[in-house]
Amino acid sequence: MLQDILVTGLVNGGVYALLAIGFSLIFGVARIVNIAHTAFYMLAAYCFYSLLVKAGLGFAVSGIVSVAAVTLFSVLCYRLVIEPVREHESAVLIATIALALVFQELMLFSFGGHYLGIPSTLDGVVNLAGVSVPYQRLLILVVAALMLVATWALLYRTRLGLAIRATANDIEVASLMGMNVDRVAMATVAISVALAAIAGVVVAPVLVVDPFMWLSPLVTMLAIVVLGGLGSLKGSLIGALVIGYVEAITVFALPSGAFLKGAVALSIMVLVLLVRPEGLYGVVFEEER
Repeated sequence: MLQDILVTGLVNGGVYALLAIGFSLIFGVARIVNIAHTAFYMLAAYCFYSLLVKAGLGFAVSGIVSVAAVTLFSVLCYRLVIEPVREHESAVLIATIALALVFQELMLFSFGGHYLGIPSTLDGVVNLAGVSVPYQRLLILVVAALMLVATWALLYRTRLGLAIRATANDIEVASLMGMNVDRVAMATVAISVALAAIAGVVVAPVLVVDPFMWLSPLVTMLAIVVLGGLGSLKGSLIGALVIGYVEAITVFALPSGAFLKGAVALSIMVLVLLVRPEGLYGVVFEEER
């Protein structure tokens, strides 16, 4: 059981890390609480299903096109819906909730409320530490690790990454230094949604695709970013691993109570808010910078 927990927690934590780091990234740069973040994850899964199963395209082509299409669509949504009200936090929150619900209803109208399955793109299993892990789940872990390393390299080894970190640190100073903070925010939205879309593509063959698949990851993602600290990428990564392992322990220790894993994640979030509201690696915002 311990070996199963170690592998399952790592795989789940990798997916949660992609979602949580993207969410924290856009919050840190533009102070946008994007409730529609996991809705783009859902759109990527549906796009992947349509291209792979309906259109008959290959796995790689379907995945790349799905991620690119959802990323470009997110930039369009940002320009048309979020940017006009970006200075008003409550309006941004309402707008992103509305976007998520619109996407949900569009998927219901287009595909119905049925559970859609995607055939496994990789057959076979590999033995890791005595645990048989399907290649499909191993692919999730490898892709998540590569994307996290690529995100780190982008943030700390490129000029765009320098601009993103400077804007996240102090948007006014970054603007005075000649940086186009609006373009930086748009680029950050594209990067964050691309991470969510990649997560949606790699988990689609493992999970079922349905119009409500964005709700459960949203709750878990919010618990993770609260645990790690809003805007903290390191905190999001550590929080994702913690929640991933907590869920794995809950499922394996209490098989009949596996549905409680969401409640456990929320309990951790409430406990952290009571003890340390800024999270493990967050900062205390005394006033709006």
